[in-house]
Amino acid sequence: MLELRHLKTMLALREHGSLVAASNDLCLTPSAISHQLKELDHWYGVEVVNRRTRPVTFSNVGQRLLRLADDILPQVQIAQSDITRIVHGQTGRIIFSSECHSCFDWLMPLLNVYRQQYPDVDLDFASGFESNPHELLQTGEFDLLITADPISLKGIEYFPIFEYESRLVLSNTHPLVRVPHITVQELAEETLITYPVDKHRLDIMAKLFIPANILPKQVRTTDLTQMLIQLVASGRGIAALPDWVVNEYEQKGWVTSRRLDCVSPQGLRRTLYAGYRTEETEKSYFEGFLKQLAKFSQKRNHYYTS
Repeated sequence: MLELRHLKTMLALREHGSLVAASNDLCLTPSAISHQLKELDHWYGVEVVNRRTRPVTFSNVGQRLLRLADDILPQVQIAQSDITRIVHGQTGRIIFSSECHSCFDWLMPLLNVYRQQYPDVDLDFASGFESNPHELLQTGEFDLLITADPISLKGIEYFPIFEYESRLVLSNTHPLVRVPHITVQELAEETLITYPVDKHRLDIMAKLFIPANILPKQVRTTDLTQMLIQLVASGRGIAALPDWVVNEYEQKGWVTSRRLDCVSPQGLRRTLYAGYRTEETEKSYFEGFLKQLAKFSQKRNHYYTS
């Protein structure tokens, strides 16, 4: 029966030209090499290698076996390398999902750093914003969920990434810009521009309007952050966005932000979490991502508290 060791022997003979040199390369004895050639001669009924020439030469059958070795052995080596990376947790796939439309602003640079350390790990994103993301995380539809609303579920853990402030966003000429303390009743007279998600997943709805049993006069939605900012800047309504998003556009002079001190003196503050299945931490590449996330969290929290 033809085995990989026979193909390796054929390549070594072609490269070195003699049994002695091939045996040294393969860490075998010349008699072991000779025995393998006799096996091939017996199976195919012809002489595969002419050992009397210097260097050795190959019959038509031997030439065909060499072509087979050239095709097969590189693939075997690649497969063995892949298996080694799999066993040691260096390759795999992480599927992300997020309840936050604007999280990609800070997440993408983090993923770029991670790719440099784990180039064999595929990073994908679940399509759309699911209505029950925590349950889908639990069942394995994706591997990591960015959320501000952790839910206690069996086998799921949540890592606190950072605290953020959800700030009121107004056009630069909006009358509320000059109001010292904005009330929820005043905000309810406005059109709220937001992302097209369930109202309970919106910070300003879940933490301000719903607890006050008040709803805004009108709600307008858009998928794109830049379009949302443009609508606010042109006076079409108000919005509430995380501080890391607001800061960029406020520095450009497009909009003005205010603290929602009608929620608390510290404003509307939330904590962003990364949810994941506990079993995933057994994978080295996933544990590596959590460590990268922890470094990012420490750096960001230090920056915002210093």
